Amino acid sequence: MLPSMNVRRALAAKVLAALALCILTIWAFPTLWYRHRQSTASFAWFDEQNIIAGWTFEKIPVAKAAESTLVADALINGEFTSFSQQPVRVFGAKRLVEKPNEIGLFVHTPDRCWTQAGWKLEPTTPDVVPIDLHGVKTMFERRIFVAPGGHRELVYFGGLVGGEALPYRLDHNLSVAMRHQLDDARSAATGAAARATDATLWTRVWDSFINHKELFGPKQFFRISTTANRGTEAEADALLQNSIPLWLQPADFVRVLASFQKEETAK
Repeated sequence: MLPSMNVRRALAAKVLAALALCILTIWAFPTLWYRHRQSTASFAWFDEQNIIAGWTFEKIPVAKAAESTLVADALINGEFTSFSQQPVRVFGAKRLVEKPNEIGLFVHTPDRCWTQAGWKLEPTTPDVVPIDLHGVKTMFERRIFVAPGGHRELVYFGGLVGGEALPYRLDHNLSVAMRHQLDDARSAATGAAARATDATLWTRVWDSFINHKELFGPKQFFRISTTANRGTEAEADALLQNSIPLWLQPADFVRVLASFQKEETAK
């Protein structure tokens, strides 16, 4: 009886040791797999400008519904106008402190929000444009949306996470939006089930994984757009590509974060 009891105890000890090893591996895996982020002192971060030579900026309030959905720490929305160029519309959202239990800042891209508001996606190429943003090589999604009244808008959008360019594209809502248009069933095609089963969404998660980059960290989302009448797409592209580095200027993330934390403490 004694040897049998000792065998059972030894087996139980091995099982517990294996279980403990599994728990330790799961706990340590993110730290070991995802490469360590750079110091916040070297974070890439941008301030949205509202003063650009030759342009006039008008701030436009963000709808309360949209603001509460994004749960951003800072939002800016407005329009630049000038005598020589057509208007350029801009939107920026920032989350300086990660909030794991709140919806992602990149979930509500125009592919989702604009189509739900009645805009139609017009097939166009390219659908992504590389832009060197003050030394940060970023990828901006490129779309043409058509409003219910026929107005065409060329839209660029992109972002940063953890002080770096995104390791994945923001096209996770694109195929769902196209399916919505084909099926003409807005509530079903753009719902949570459609997004959860969309292969592109999980491809972007995988892109982040194989690039050893986390999805978490301080985030910025940018959107810039202008009118694109038929035959003027090239001019609209040039206008946006020239405007992006003027609108987004490098900022000191440490200073920005300290100012934000000071304001939060004072509330």
